[in-house]
Amino acid sequence: MSKRNTPQRRHNILALLNEQGDVSVDDMAKRFDISEVTIRKDLAALESNGLLLRRYGGAVTLPQELISDGSQPVSKYKLAIARAAVLRIREHARIIIDSGSTTAALIPELSRLPGLVVMTNSLNVASVLSELEREPVLLMTGGTWDPHSESFQGKVAEQVLRSYDFDQLFIGADGIDLNRGTTTFNELLGLSQVMAEVAREVVVMVEADKVGRKIPNLELPWSRIHTLITDDRLPIEAREQIQARGVTLICAAVC
Repeated sequence: MSKRNTPQRRHNILALLNEQGDVSVDDMAKRFDISEVTIRKDLAALESNGLLLRRYGGAVTLPQELISDGSQPVSKYKLAIARAAVLRIREHARIIIDSGSTTAALIPELSRLPGLVVMTNSLNVASVLSELEREPVLLMTGGTWDPHSESFQGKVAEQVLRSYDFDQLFIGADGIDLNRGTTTFNELLGLSQVMAEVAREVVVMVEADKVGRKIPNLELPWSRIHTLITDDRLPIEAREQIQARGVTLICAAVC
């Protein structure tokens, strides 16, 4: 295929990706009779438009967790987890809320708590926090915008976080590896790890169906996690494995 026919080639790459679930630079270079450098440029352009997620040597389809749809209601499981999480926050606490749909469900519950200081790397979280009747002191990390997680990442954000100390971090996960800890599709892991460093308690908020998911990128090992809040669908065997790690486990009842 001609190098001049870039839009058509990128359309074909997406079609192939949607069919297979993943593609490799090497295979596509051969398929389209074009250099690997050009294919990498194609993938970078498609990723910047939120159409795929690059991986070493190729790309994968965008995970469902990273496809936002404001029309979708918050699940009853997320709401139950949020209600359980807010009970762990004291008045006038200094907390971090990471980006993510489960952590965002916590925000409306914060209205009952006076004097909060909240740091976030998410514009969405910041926007909703600013609309609370009892608005907390709001801090933003700043940094480099990552369109996939819809949050700020990078060294600037890490430096800002290290300028403070916090009582708690509330963070989600794409998956829970019972042997390793929290896992994520996002390859930008540095900020999450710094968040955990500067908080005295790390609280992971995750729906039970994400426990046991096989995702390659380890975000936080069990040694860095103090509390895991999930819903009451979690199997007994998984509960026992998590508690054996010394983690406080809360299985919120779903109404």
